[in-house]
Formats: sequence, structure tokens, C-alpha cells
Amino acid sequence: MVDGGSAVSGGARRRLRIAVLGPVRAWRDGAPLDLGPVRRQAVLVALLLRAGTQTGPEQLLDGVWGANPPGSGRRVLPSYIYQLRKALDAEGAGPAESVIRSDRGGYRFADDAAQLDVAELAELGGAAQRAKEAGDLAAAMDRCSEALALFRGEPLAGVPGSFAQGERGRLTQRRRMLQHDRLDCLVLLGRSAEALDDLAAVVAADPYDESLMALRMRALYGSGHQAEALNAYQEMRERLRDELGVDPGAELRRVHQAVLRRDDQRLLGPAARPAAPAAASPAAPPARPRRPVNELPGDTGHLAGRERELALLTAPLADAAVSVVAVDGPAGVGKSALAVRAAWRLRDRYPDGCLFADLRAHSTEQRGIAPQRILRRLLRSVGAAESEVPDDLDELVAAWRAASSPLRLLVVLDDVLSAQQVRPLLPAGPGSAVIVAGRRRLAGLDADRRVSLEPLAAGDAVSLLRHVLGEERADREPEATQELVRLCDGLPLALRIAGARLQNRPAWTLAYLVERMAGDERRLGELSAGDRSVEAAFRLSYEQLAPMQQRGFRALGLSPTVEFDPLTPAAVLECPPLDAEWILESLVDASLLQQPRPGRYRLHDLVRVHARRLADAAPGEAGAARTAVLRLYLDAARIASDWGPDAFLTGPRPAAAPFPDWKDADGWLDAAGGELVDVVAHAAALGEADYACWIAEALSDYFARRGRYHECRTALEIALAHAEEAGDRRMPSALRTCMGVNDLYQGRHQEGHAWFTEALDLARHRADRGEEARALAGLGAADLYAGRVEQAMTRIADAVEQAQRSDDSWLVAMGLCLLGSVHQGNGRNEEALACFATSVTRAEKIGRPRMISRSLACAADLHHGLGQYGEARSFYRQAADLAERAGDVLLHAVLLTRLGSAELGEGNLSAAADLHHQALSQHRTLSPLTEPHFARLEMDIRYRLGRTYSAAGRIAEAREQFHTALAVPGAGEHPMERSQALAGLEECGAD
Repeated sequence: MVDGGSAVSGGARRRLRIAVLGPVRAWRDGAPLDLGPVRRQAVLVALLLRAGTQTGPEQLLDGVWGANPPGSGRRVLPSYIYQLRKALDAEGAGPAESVIRSDRGGYRFADDAAQLDVAELAELGGAAQRAKEAGDLAAAMDRCSEALALFRGEPLAGVPGSFAQGERGRLTQRRRMLQHDRLDCLVLLGRSAEALDDLAAVVAADPYDESLMALRMRALYGSGHQAEALNAYQEMRERLRDELGVDPGAELRRVHQAVLRRDDQRLLGPAARPAAPAAASPAAPPARPRRPVNELPGDTGHLAGRERELALLTAPLADAAVSVVAVDGPAGVGKSALAVRAAWRLRDRYPDGCLFADLRAHSTEQRGIAPQRILRRLLRSVGAAESEVPDDLDELVAAWRAASSPLRLLVVLDDVLSAQQVRPLLPAGPGSAVIVAGRRRLAGLDADRRVSLEPLAAGDAVSLLRHVLGEERADREPEATQELVRLCDGLPLALRIAGARLQNRPAWTLAYLVERMAGDERRLGELSAGDRSVEAAFRLSYEQLAPMQQRGFRALGLSPTVEFDPLTPAAVLECPPLDAEWILESLVDASLLQQPRPGRYRLHDLVRVHARRLADAAPGEAGAARTAVLRLYLDAARIASDWGPDAFLTGPRPAAAPFPDWKDADGWLDAAGGELVDVVAHAAALGEADYACWIAEALSDYFARRGRYHECRTALEIALAHAEEAGDRRMPSALRTCMGVNDLYQGRHQEGHAWFTEALDLARHRADRGEEARALAGLGAADLYAGRVEQAMTRIADAVEQAQRSDDSWLVAMGLCLLGSVHQGNGRNEEALACFATSVTRAEKIGRPRMISRSLACAADLHHGLGQYGEARSFYRQAADLAERAGDVLLHAVLLTRLGSAELGEGNLSAAADLHHQALSQHRTLSPLTEPHFARLEMDIRYRLGRTYSAAGRIAEAREQFHTALAVPGAGEHPMERSQALAGLEECGAD
């Protein structure tokens, strides 16, 4: 509402304002008033819109409740009136001053009691009509705009009853008339292009309104789109005949004839331009059109989040040559809308006109248009007579270049498939420009600029959905709005279709549509409205691919991870990785695949759903493909494992895996990032329980040595839930052992002991000696860490004995390290050294540097404890080099600081200090959130560094290190390291 003098008479004095051009709202002195439930609002509306007129109870009951009045009948109205008076009346107002008066058994809303937006609407509408009749089109347009701005949505939104329904229809029709009058003013003012912006949405909302279609045809003609105006008439004619069984009315037919005759005066009125001079003789070159031609489609729709790309497209280009700008992107990403928006921004730079051609490479109705047809249209657009247009392609190209050479044109070529389609259509005039839009990246086209569109970021996608739905409706369900954006993957086409479905179903909530889209099976099916479908758009892109590319695309739908490299399709297609890479790159060029970084690829969410559906449609192919992908991850995990592939007692062994050694497999798993758990979940969801269990088991070592304990636990929990379904009966015990190991790595000894106990019981029940040995070793380790040394020794010795009988090198190496530690604790150093030596031999047989490093570190610790610092230094150096090679940051830091202590024992103080500082540098690369030994290790390194400083006489620096160790967050949880730091401080003396 507008305050002050523009309101109806006396409006400035009224402090009660009521608005009905949207949800019913009221304010007094600027403060909002509570009008109560919708039935009470309906009573108010029935009185308000009959202001000054008495309304009887029966009229009110009928207008609000219709055929179903309340049981209390007329007795209900006084309570409604009382509540409305209480809400609306000024403080202290009596019955005589109330805005609602009682008179002879009826009620009336007092004249001039409130400032009403409908009154202001009537005044502005009348002013607009008077200005238009007086020939002041600009003023008329301004008054129409002001009147339309009063509407805040559907009039009387949500108010029930037949009276409100009738008024809602009347006000909605008034809104349409104002829109029509405003747009008519724009056309008559020569601003047809602006009129087209709004007309597309208005016509779409009422596709049978002939007056709107006549106005749109005039706007198209005024923008230089005569052909499109004629097409619009033909479409309307067919729609009326096919759906309503009638022909266009007289007014629409008159506009059609005027477009055919190019009757500017009839169509454009004051905006009509003077007639062009007489046509040139047939011998002369094709004349320029009588006005700069503009064949651009209407710039419709809300373009969200494309500011950077639009700036690139509209930046100045070279004037000396024809410039080409290429726009590519997946189906539905908004390439055409961006190209058209850019063309409208650029049109003033091209005085001879803007041409548009849709090459329909992915049209469902007419797949591809011959270049001859496009060239004939272009030639006619620049003024060539039909008799001057040849038929032969080469002659057409020559004629087009000759006709366009003196012109400065902007040409938009939409839905292009190949560079070969574009080259014949390039104009010859210096300074002309061509915008090419298509799904493929046209590497063979010489382009001055290239813009690749991706789906919208979350914020921009929400902005688009709010625009389509209306801010109030979208903001009412913020969480559902965000989820709908996610399900639409930020794809503008998907967002617009989802918005259209909600527009056409006002009873639906966003949450309801989100629920309907749950699951890949229903997601694409819900993204269809009328002749628009996300899946159909994707299918057209797919059908343009060669057979091998199509098979590769289907294979990608079976990938268990969002990102992948060429090894995934290579495994499925049974082809070399280089061939698979070529397929992936070709799919990137077709905008069906993203390449977030070199060597890594990903499918958009919705594209992946489509690829998966295509794969599922070929079940024979899909079954083998899924197995191949899961086998690839299993082989990688087993090859990368410190256990070595031979340590996995069941399941397929790596044979033709594409990993030359453990480092390649390790790096490949690293590249998968946080998606490895998804592989286990994917296998479980497919019913591949064995693969889910095998992969989780093999990944547990990989996760643990990287400190990714949470992912390790999650993968194992997923697999354990399906272990009883697996054909491999080893899995229930094996996975529990892995859970126990994961707990021990985190210092959760009691929890680990429980897992090992369960694993041992299951293994003995099945008489599985291999898993029994592993469970025993785990129990022994848990006992050792808990101080139960004798019990630990018995269990570990039994485990090693069984492992030696089954030639389980990994378990022998690990078990002997534990057993050697027990002997060392009991002072049996010779037995301990023998255990460590055999452990190293077994670890070397496996060939994993980290495993060898751990065995060497055990021997080094023993030598260091015996004061044999030279031997300890040699073992620590070898172990540290192997840990660095293995990429184990935690172990490397531990070994560096222990090597520093060995150097201290040898008297090499400077070397010792350097090594402790190196250890601290390694420690800083660890995360305190994921590494449970973070605080303990820092305390240990600083204690050792402090001792080195103390030995060098640098007491202040030594004291600083001990203080820092004690100040480490969580220091109190590590009593041994804390007592060491306190002892170091005591040795340094008081501060």
C-alpha cells in the first residue's frame, strides 16, 4: 500500500490500513493486527468489499459458509463481529465509532474507516485509463506498474467462501487487464523487447487468452521477429482447434493479417517507423532489411548464478574479424537461456541485426536441420529475395558470405552438435560475432572464448527455485527447499520442472515432492512436466553417442563412488586404461561427464541416476560389470594392505589387477578419498555380501594406518550387518577381529578384548584355525596392554605356533613382535632379539615397508634399552626410512624422535636435537581430531628434546620443552609421559 496523498480521499487521516491484494492483512499506526482464523477473515472481507452497504446475516452466512452453515447458525456471527471489532477498532472506540456498524439486524463496514489497497487499485487503474486515452502512454504505463505493485500474491489468498471466491476472480481479472494494458503501452512506446520479457510468463499462465497472444505477436513483430510471430499464431490456432474446437477470433486474425502485410501502423501505432525506400533492382546485391532485424527469442526466465559466465560472453570482442564464442554444458543446465540473455545484452553493438537459428541436434521432434535450410533462412533475414536464394550448399555458403560481408551481425546458433555444422553458417562481415551453444565441447571449432556451464551452486539454485515458486512458499519450508535443490542437483531444468509441478499442485508441499523423489527409481520420473523431462533430455545426449561410448556411459552408472578414474570403466569394459580414458574424455566433450581435476571424473547426480537406469536395463551386462568393479576395489585393498595379499585366507586373489605393486594400489585408494566406505555400502546394497565383507576386511589395515578409524569402524559395521548372509563363513570371525584391531589402535583395549573374544568363539565353533590364531593374537595384545603379561604370553605363543603351521607370515611377524616385547619386559633379552630377528625375516617376505619398519623398531628399542646405542641407531635409521617410504607419518615421527635419543646416547647432541625437531614437524601434519596418539606423541618428543637440551647445558630451553609437554591438551590422560616431563623439570632445578 502507498501512504499519503495518492490514496483515496482522506487516506492520510486514516491510520487503519487493510490489504486484500494477497493474504488479508491489517495495520493500525503501522503495527500489524491479528485478524484471527480464515473464517473470521472471510466475514471481514464480505463486509469490507461491500463498504457502506448493509449486509444481512443470511447474506454473510451464505457468502462465507455456503450450503454448510455452522450448527449455531446466525448466533455465530456476533462472536465473529466482536472479535473483528476488538482487533480493528481504535483503543476506546465505542459502538458508534467502530469500523463495523450494526444497523437494523445487519452489519456494514463504515465508509472511510480504513485505507484499502483495493481503493488505491481502482484510483490508479482509472488514472492509467485516462492517461492512455489522452495519448500519454508513458504515464499510463507508470500508473499500471504502480497498480500491479499493490498485488502481493493471489488476492484474498486462503480466504474461504463463495463471496471471497467471486471477489478473488474479479480482482485476478483486474490484474490481468492491468498487465495487458501495461504491456500494450510498452509495445506502443517502441519497447517491444521489454514487453516480451513479461509476456512469456503471462501467456504461459493463460495459453487460451487470444488478446494476450495478439499482444505477444505484436511484441514479437516489433522486436523484428516476424517469423516467430507467425509461428505463434499458428501454434495458437492449432491449440484452439485441437483442445477447444474453435478458430481464432476476429481480433487475433486481424493481427495475423497485419503481421503478414508488415502493417507497422496497425501493429505498433506511434512506434511504427517510416517506410523503407523502394527495393533495389534484382541485379543489385541483397538489400539490408528496412529495419535492423532481431530474431532473438524472448529473454525469458530468471537467470540465477551466471554473472561470471555472462560477463565473459558480453565482454568486448575484436572488431577486425568474425568472433566466435562457444557455450557448452550438460542437458538442462541453461545454455540457451544464457546465450539468449547475452545476445540481448549485446544487440546494440550490432547495427545490422541479431539472427537466431536452432539447429535442433537434440530435438525430440525434428533431429537436426540441414545447413541448406538454415542458410536460406539467414539469407532471407538479411533481405535476400526468395528468387535470389540458390539450392546448392556451396552456392548457399557463398551467397551467405557475400550477403553478410558488408554487415555487422550477431548470430546465435543453438543446440549445435558439431563444428562442421557451424562453419558454413559463420558470417563474413568484420566485427560480426557468433554465439554457439550446445552440449558438446567443439574442440574443432576455432573459438575466441569458451564457457562451460555446470549445475548451479546451492545458493543460486535456491534463488532460482524461490523465483519459480515464489519466495513465501519456498521460505515456508527451508529444509525441504534445500533438499529439493540437492535432489535436482542444481540443474536449472530440473529445478524449473520441480517448480512447475508445485505451481500446478498448490496442495502439495515441498516436503511431499521431496518424499516422492526419494530413491533413484522415482527421482527422474518426478522431474517431468508436460513436454519437458530431465530424463528425456539426458536420453537425447546418450543417443548421440557411439556404441562403445554408450557402453562406457552405462558402465559409469555402476561405479560405487561419485568420482573415478579410467581404471573403473577399464575393468568393466575389459579394455586397456588408455582406451577407457579416451571414452571418458569423449563423454566430457559430450557434457555427460565432469572432470574436477586431471585424471579424475564424476557424473552429475541426476546423470548418474540416468546412467544407472540404463545399466539396469541391460541386466546381463550389468551383473558382470558390477562384479568387475567390486573386484577392482578388493584387489586394490588387498594389494595395498600391510598384510600382503596372501594373508587373506579366502576370497579371490589378485590376478590381473592393474597395480604393479602396493604403492600403486595405495595411491589409487588415496585418490578415492572419503568414498571407500561407500564401496562397502554399495556392495551390501547390491546383495553382494561376500564382496562387502572382503572389501571391508581388506580396507581395515589401510584405514588404520592412516588414522581413519571412524571410516574403518563404519565400513566394518556395514559388512558385519551382512556377514551372516555371506557365503564365506570366515567373515563373521574375521570382521570382529578387524574391529578389535581398530579399537587397539585407538587405545580402546577393553572394547578390543570383547571383539577378539567373540571372534575366537566363532572361529573355534567353525574349527577355523587361521581365524582362531588371529583372534588369539588380538586377545594377547589386549592382555599385554592391560598388564596381564602371563596370560598375554600364553595366547600370543599359541597364535604364533598356529600361524607358523599355516605359513601366515603376517601373523607370525606381528605375533613375534608382541612375543619379543613380552620377553623384553621379563628381562629375557636373547629370546626377545631372536623373536625380533625372525619377525623381520617374515616381514621382508611380505615385502611391506611399514611391516618391516615395525619389526626393526622393536629390535631397536631393545638395543636402546640395553645401552647399545650404535646398534639401536642403525635399526632406527632403517626403520625410519621404511616408515617414510610407506608414508606412515605417525610411525615416522615416533622413529625419528627415538633415533634422536639413540644419537643422544652416542653423544651426538646436535644430531639428536635436529631429529627431535624433524619429529615435531612430522607431528604437526597429524590431526588431533583423528589421531588418538596425537597428545601422547607430542609429550614424548618434547620430553626427549628437553633431555637433549639439558645434556647440552641449555637448561632454559630444556625447561621450556618440559613445560610445553605438561601444557599439551589432554596431558593428564598420559601419566607416564607426564611423570617423565616432571622428572625432567626436577633435574633442571627450580625456575
